[in-house]
Amino acid sequence: MIDLGTLGGTSGGVSIVNNRGQVVGQSNLAGDLTAHAFRWDRGTLTDLGTPGGSFSTANDINDAGEVVGGGTTAGDQAFHGFLWRHGVLTDLGTLSGHDCSNAFVINSKSQVVGQSFDCNGPGVHAFLWEKGHLTDLNAFVPPGSDLTLVEAVINDRGEIFGNSVLPNGDSHAFLLIPCNDEHSDEEGCQDEGEGTAATIQNSPAPVDQTSSKENLGSLTPETLFALRARCTHRYRGFGPWPRKSFR
Repeated sequence: MIDLGTLGGTSGGVSIVNNRGQVVGQSNLAGDLTAHAFRWDRGTLTDLGTPGGSFSTANDINDAGEVVGGGTTAGDQAFHGFLWRHGVLTDLGTLSGHDCSNAFVINSKSQVVGQSFDCNGPGVHAFLWEKGHLTDLNAFVPPGSDLTLVEAVINDRGEIFGNSVLPNGDSHAFLLIPCNDEHSDEEGCQDEGEGTAATIQNSPAPVDQTSSKENLGSLTPETLFALRARCTHRYRGFGPWPRKSFR
């Protein structure tokens, strides 16, 4: 048994381990006023920083050592999903109309899925981030359907599944299959230009890692506390999240 230690605080927790034995999670900093995402690799605990604010947490790591999670932006104004790779943390941004997001899963192709939402209210949408572009997965919901895709997991084939909700609150599972060379003959695949058009946005540029800050911006202490609880590795989005045994 190995004690992974902390980033200076009294407690920490892990989210997941990859096939190389690299571990990610979050740890309190000295003084226990806040916590940062970390990656543990062969005895070395690395503080992954934040998108500019005081708090961050790591949710997943692929076998290339790339990490995704979420954290507060400068001045703790909002909460954004991030991608950390090769020592650089990239703020993934949010979908149009939202001010918060969180990144949950990354596959071997560096495709990331997560949620974009209103920091202080409802309106959750699942997203796909790929090569600097953020796509609202609800763009692929068939016309006339009342489903809203709110949670997503992605495998190494690029297949995305998760949970959606109806206006009455009922929950339905969904599966999105990419129309690429592996799946070109799948039922429901459409030629370019047919069906719905995905909403694609460019993500912000990488940000410098920052030290802890105690002041809060537009996120009230209550909202920040709720976001921190919502974005821990045990409970993602609307309920317990399935681990990635599907790969």
